[in-house]
Amino acid sequence: MSSPIQEFNDYRERMNNVILSEDNLVLKRLFNLDAQAYKGNAIPAKTKEMLGLIASLVLRCDDCIRYHLIKCLDHGLTRNELFEILAIGNIVGGTIIIPHTRRAVEFWETLEKENKN
Repeated sequence: MSSPIQEFNDYRERMNNVILSEDNLVLKRLFNLDAQAYKGNAIPAKTKEMLGLIASLVLRCDDCIRYHLIKCLDHGLTRNELFEILAIGNIVGGTIIIPHTRRAVEFWETLEKENKN
């Protein structure tokens, strides 16, 4: 049985391949622009992923939250940093963000557990 993280990554990769296999220049450019935007430059990549996580919380996009949690962990985000990010997201987004915060923490705990193995 695969983990929630593996299922998320597999689904994302499979569907991105389907989308990018089509002959749609706008979508291809948009996906490329998204990838380029999160590369480190004047702002480090970790900071950009943290910003993406806050924006995803405020926009209430669970898929985006999961993606940015994975990327933040890849960049060495700590649990303390995560909870400061969640606090900012909740201040900006209001109490409607709380259910997304719960799911984010649940997914983060799964990431932490799998990262230890």
